[in-house]
Amino acid sequence: MKREGYISWDEYFMGIAILSGERSKDPNTQVGACIVGADNRILSVGYNGFPNGCSDELFPWAREGSELDTKYPFVAHSELNAILNYRGGSLEGSKLYVSLFPCNECAKAIIQAGIRTVIYDSDKYDGTPGNIASKRMFDAAGVKYVAYKHSGREIKISV
Repeated sequence: MKREGYISWDEYFMGIAILSGERSKDPNTQVGACIVGADNRILSVGYNGFPNGCSDELFPWAREGSELDTKYPFVAHSELNAILNYRGGSLEGSKLYVSLFPCNECAKAIIQAGIRTVIYDSDKYDGTPGNIASKRMFDAAGVKYVAYKHSGREIKISV
């Protein structure tokens, strides 16, 4: 008999996305993403942070202030990092698990990369202009977006 109680694919991939977000050094928002192929193999992961070569000691993490004194013009989002981290060719037809619903800029990259399904955990910016734009583009491009359904299972990782 096989073991019972093992985690589902959705729990596994969302867990990888959330764990990836733990690599983010952003003091306010940690977001992770995991791109998965049709065969349930992980293709790439990413988290929000500064581009390679841009020191997280020298660039700002602030959320408020003049634009160049905030993180917003500098941080690459988890979805974009996961897309850019992929080295295997096409992402056409893949799924993206992400801990926060994609912004409109990431939605463009997701569509262009050929990702067909987005499974998201939080949609805390629901109803904002950027969020509405993301959903409008996803709908127009035929990208399915689905809220992650929590199982209530606790998964503990000790390192």
